[in-house]
Amino acid sequence: MFVYLGLMTVHTIDLHFLGQASAIAAFAIPDARGYVLVECGPFSTHESLIAGLRAKSIDPDDVHTLLLTHIHFDHAGAAWWWARKGAQVYVHPRGLRHMIDPTRLYGSAARIYGEDRMEELWGRMEAIDAASITGVEDRVVLPIGGKEWTAHHTPGHASHHIAWAVDGVVFTGDVGGVSIHGGPVVPPLPPPDIDVPAWCASIERLERLNARAFYLTHFGKVAPGGHLPALRRRLTAYVDWVAGRIDDVSQLEDLVPGFSTMVEDELRAAGADELTINAYRAANPPYMSVTGIARYLKTKDA
Repeated sequence: MFVYLGLMTVHTIDLHFLGQASAIAAFAIPDARGYVLVECGPFSTHESLIAGLRAKSIDPDDVHTLLLTHIHFDHAGAAWWWARKGAQVYVHPRGLRHMIDPTRLYGSAARIYGEDRMEELWGRMEAIDAASITGVEDRVVLPIGGKEWTAHHTPGHASHHIAWAVDGVVFTGDVGGVSIHGGPVVPPLPPPDIDVPAWCASIERLERLNARAFYLTHFGKVAPGGHLPALRRRLTAYVDWVAGRIDDVSQLEDLVPGFSTMVEDELRAAGADELTINAYRAANPPYMSVTGIARYLKTKDA
């Protein structure tokens, strides 16, 4: 039996992506109707999500709403299952058509990750009926289950990105960076549509919200103090690192070892152990950031 006490509670569910703890999270928030789910992860981790909900005494049947920060597979790949189960899905308008027909989205991911790895990494992604998913415009407030959820369009990591704010906390998706086990916050920079000026503007917007907590999909609750300035610094530093070396290599892959060493040396210097570094690798593969930065540098100069 579901009982709502009117308190702001966030249940963080570890999806154990590729068997790795603390790489991808989903969040369940109780309200007067049942539960809102923020993020659902890929379908490859769906059973972990269901088990994680049940471990917190949450019946999946009580999930009435799914809020997606963006449509990348690690955040939204299993959304179709929740829609078929009856949850209403909310997404950025730019991502709406790709969730209704994920053919192009799947094909783009297959080109990036390789067709042979799609099942292992992400599992199935199927179409969502148009009646079960809604595109949400910037600053729209959704009254759901006695709470008011505000959609903040926050591009930079992806053009179709929303940070969801409720009761003084913000679910930042990827625009708020990756920080695992208290480690440094780093920017996830995969292709295809990294936009550094837009990301910096989104960081400024998050700063103006004066949140009391951020919830990062990679991974969990962090205190806002110092978080966003550190993210901005590393975003700039990572782009500058690639920009300063890209003309000196014959293949982009040649930059990956040095970039990985730079990132991971900083993590170790901050006290991260190897388990934590493995979680960072799973959540934010260095080769993806090199590829995404290189694409950004090419397109901005085009």
